[in-house]
Amino acid sequence: MNITKNNVDALNAIVTVEISKSDYSDKIQRKLADYRKNAAIPGFRKGAVPMSIIQKQYGKAILLEEVNKLLQDNLNKYLAAEKLNILGNPLPKVADDFDWEVDDYKFEFELGLAPSFTVDLSAKNDLINYKIIADEKMLNEQIAKIQKQYGKLISKDTVEEGNDVSGIFVNEEKGINNRVTLSLGVFADKKTANLFIGKKVGDVLTLNTKGLFDDDHKLMDYLAISHDDVHGLDINVIFTIDEVTTHEPAVLDQELFDKLFGPNAVTSIDEVKARIKQDAEKHFELEANQKFLNDATEFLIASTKFDLPSEFLKKWIQYNGKNPLTAEEAEEEYSKAENGLRYQLIEGKVMAENKLQITFEDLKTFTAETIRKQMAQFGQTNPTEEDVQGIVARIMSNQDEVKRLSEQVMSEKMLNLYKEKMSAKLKEVSYDDFIKAMYGEI
Repeated sequence: MNITKNNVDALNAIVTVEISKSDYSDKIQRKLADYRKNAAIPGFRKGAVPMSIIQKQYGKAILLEEVNKLLQDNLNKYLAAEKLNILGNPLPKVADDFDWEVDDYKFEFELGLAPSFTVDLSAKNDLINYKIIADEKMLNEQIAKIQKQYGKLISKDTVEEGNDVSGIFVNEEKGINNRVTLSLGVFADKKTANLFIGKKVGDVLTLNTKGLFDDDHKLMDYLAISHDDVHGLDINVIFTIDEVTTHEPAVLDQELFDKLFGPNAVTSIDEVKARIKQDAEKHFELEANQKFLNDATEFLIASTKFDLPSEFLKKWIQYNGKNPLTAEEAEEEYSKAENGLRYQLIEGKVMAENKLQITFEDLKTFTAETIRKQMAQFGQTNPTEEDVQGIVARIMSNQDEVKRLSEQVMSEKMLNLYKEKMSAKLKEVSYDDFIKAMYGEI
């Protein structure tokens, strides 16, 4: 057997595998002999069927099976031995004049080669590492929500100032049908709020969405529509009132503090705010980190220049799936997947150059920390180490969970590396400003 590689260019190559009769003849003869021992053909005793009949009946199928097995095994060994960094899998070149009746065969495979490139994490960039601050406005809003949540809910027949109104927003043309509860203070215009005053359960109001709220993003929640649909939305929606309520706020006293945080854990409103601020900013950090990782990913894709064997990859996409695609469908799929493939290559290079690896201890530590956080959310603030490690062991026995956790651990390692190596600007913002930054509005 002879295997050779011919580089078409820096990103494409042809591997030729030449198989001679001596490579497979012994295997085929042994296989035919096995078939002869067990063949049950009318007119012949078992094991006494003439070899010519066995050859005629099974020879072609055995030949195809043995040659293909020989081909795949040796091609894979060759790729591994040559340490070729290929994209996708080798694609066999179809030969219209291929002849199985000859003794020697030649097979050709197209390869897509991974490009050579450099990743400069220290390159000049306009990345921002956001630190989200829970400001006084947010803290006061949270205190008011707590008072409302733990206060007394009183049903009413008629809407008055300060009441909450529940009902259904409807616009059949846009497919809007969403039940919400809102306070009259959410509207951008006082005149809109005043339209509700004096209305009763069952009354219907027609509202225009343009400028309905102080922030168009609120339309996403109240109308249950996508972010792309909210900007400049100018339609009428019907709101039918089905409930009117008012709240008697809970008193901010020690009884409420103990209910929220445990006996004597906090003893003043200032301490309540400090706890809310700490918890909120810890949660905000996760959102800020995810945005930074997304922004860093986009920057690296845009700034790291290299070519891909695009024609090979389109062909691979076309024929690699369960059902072959048309050339147009493969083109579309490639355009969707290209940036993901580029980042996969970039990420792999960054991991190799910075020796980022995941150890079993990394996974165990990360899993244990995640379990403790989840248990704390359900009030189990001091689980025993034995309990935690028991849950860790069960999770680590599930390969799908191990894969998911590995991705999270590596994502965290990449985030920390990017923060260390990439010269991003640190910027403190309120949560409202962060949301605007998420959608490119500041």
